[in-house]
Amino acid sequence: MQLGEKLKLTKPKTKQSESQKVTFSPSEATEIARDLDGKSAEDVILWASNTFGERLVLSTSFQITGMVILDMLSKIAPETRVITLDTGRLPKATYNLIDQVQEQYSTKIEAQYPDSNELKKIVMKHGINMFYKSYSLRLLCCEKRKLDPLNNALSDVDAWITGLTRHQGGTRADTPKITIDHKHNNIAKISPIADWDNEMVWKYIKDNNVPYNTLYDQGYTSIGCDPCTRPIEKNEDDRSGRWWWEQGMPKECGIHFTAKAD
Repeated sequence: MQLGEKLKLTKPKTKQSESQKVTFSPSEATEIARDLDGKSAEDVILWASNTFGERLVLSTSFQITGMVILDMLSKIAPETRVITLDTGRLPKATYNLIDQVQEQYSTKIEAQYPDSNELKKIVMKHGINMFYKSYSLRLLCCEKRKLDPLNNALSDVDAWITGLTRHQGGTRADTPKITIDHKHNNIAKISPIADWDNEMVWKYIKDNNVPYNTLYDQGYTSIGCDPCTRPIEKNEDDRSGRWWWEQGMPKECGIHFTAKAD
């Protein structure tokens, strides 16, 4: 497949089959990222659907950015698989939204769960709220509840879509619209709204009547597991409500950024 063919934005008559694995070299991905950076989010999603077909998946925690992409997918490529990581400790409002999404979009959400035996081992050893004790134990909890299930879910796909934006700052400030994901077998990682800010996200949600997590109405700006998330204070950045007890540590679980234990 020539590079020019990879960037076609018209819908093909047939999708890529499961046997047609699609991969890019780092240099190809960099070139494609440059071209996609000037495209709309809808164009990026259409390109991804055309290119990867059945081997494309959206992974979302149903935050506002993920809801924007899910809504776009429902109009552009509704057959795209949607997965989420059910850590077992999500807020009630998140579970309510998942039910609403499945009903409103007629979409089957593929929940990925932690290995119960592995979870039991670390809870028995370190306690149910181990993440408050140290940065390394928090990362261990994230690893078992989020990273391992995601690794399993992405083992048979060629590309995944995320809701990352540069506006989220920190380790996400330079997010490209496509990159090679070395953490997950060198598959493509696609962030269609990487160049959006919060104002653009909320405008899309309001204009298109997209459902969203009601915790946003209570001052939350980034929503993860219930015990690890709080509303932000005045003048705090959007991710300050995540693992707020940690000082000077990356506000990441390890999915999008390789965090290192102390």
